[in-house]
Amino acid sequence: MARYKYEGRDAKSKRSGVIIAANKREAALKLKNQGIRVTNLTEQAETVLTKEIHLGKPIKRTQFIMFLRQFSTLLRAGVTIVESIRILSLQVESKLFQKILVSVGDELRGGGSLSDALTKHPKAFEPLVINMVKAGEMSGTVDDSLDRLADHYEKAHMTKQKVISAMSYPIVVGVVAIGVIIFLLAFVVPMFVDLFASVGGELPWLTLFVLQASDFIVKYWYAFILLAAALVVSVLLLRSNKEGKFILDSFLLRLPIFGDLMKKSALSTLTRTLSSLFSSSVPILQALTMTEKIVENEVISRVVGESKKSLEQGGSLTDPMSGHWAFPPLIPHMIAIGEQTGSLDAMLEKVADFYEKEVDASTDRLKALIEPLMIVLLAGLVGTIVLAILLPMFSLFTEMDNL
Repeated sequence: MARYKYEGRDAKSKRSGVIIAANKREAALKLKNQGIRVTNLTEQAETVLTKEIHLGKPIKRTQFIMFLRQFSTLLRAGVTIVESIRILSLQVESKLFQKILVSVGDELRGGGSLSDALTKHPKAFEPLVINMVKAGEMSGTVDDSLDRLADHYEKAHMTKQKVISAMSYPIVVGVVAIGVIIFLLAFVVPMFVDLFASVGGELPWLTLFVLQASDFIVKYWYAFILLAAALVVSVLLLRSNKEGKFILDSFLLRLPIFGDLMKKSALSTLTRTLSSLFSSSVPILQALTMTEKIVENEVISRVVGESKKSLEQGGSLTDPMSGHWAFPPLIPHMIAIGEQTGSLDAMLEKVADFYEKEVDASTDRLKALIEPLMIVLLAGLVGTIVLAILLPMFSLFTEMDNL
């Protein structure tokens, strides 16, 4: 939305001020409805104070999926594309996305195509969306293309959320465990140091170890903050360039248990994207170029790039995938069958369905396994510290009873 400074007259006197609208025409219409005859209307430049701050995508993934569903439904109901965009621009929650849709509507009213209008907003509409809409325009099935896009993003989003859910539980419990242990060692254990010193005698090795750990944390607590900050900065630096991201993604994919889960999620995204593009008759080289950019994992992305080069040089699509450690034999085998039978999109869809089901099953197994393990680990660590404190006290009570 933009700010417009206006000057004009109503039935009684001169009027001036600022009005917020998606474009100049909407601003003029709003003022007309207020009974103001505009004599001057100019857009105000955005300043630091008036500019809206937007981080990341202009719309959440779930809201974007709903937008695609609603767009498809309106077109099937016989509503024109221009009118559908206008209706949807009034319903979306994101102000930035609303502004984008208004701009798309203006482009359409100017005689442009929907795919060309979407191309001008790459932050909101990925190449996958633009190319599938373009394919729908050529075949006269834009509504079907939008439905396929909604299905694609919905399944990919659900798979990603399941992976995040499976990994977030041990991370949260681990952070809580570390926090509890640091609290016990930094604040609780030091309370017993003077007591143990007054008792005298030889302390159990477990108590000595806990006391030394407590003393280290009290003296060098800042080292843990520096270590955590260094770890975060290192990860951000690695992800800021392709080589670093490749190293990080290779490490993550090779992790025990979680690496396999992330690999299946990345492969399901890869095969689902290719299937969607091939089903919309997007040329194979163009589809591979887009998929290479869409796949977030750099290891998988590089193999897709190598497959594209292989095709350009007259080779096979599956040559770079065969024998690669990140690609199970199932994928090149199914692609080869799809190429031979002319049903590559259907084969890739079956592979995507298979890996999505594998992610579902793996996340369920992980949750069932990790929850008790993390509880036992937390109880064991806290119990060890408590036991280290109680052992000298038991010895003290025993000596008092002997006296």
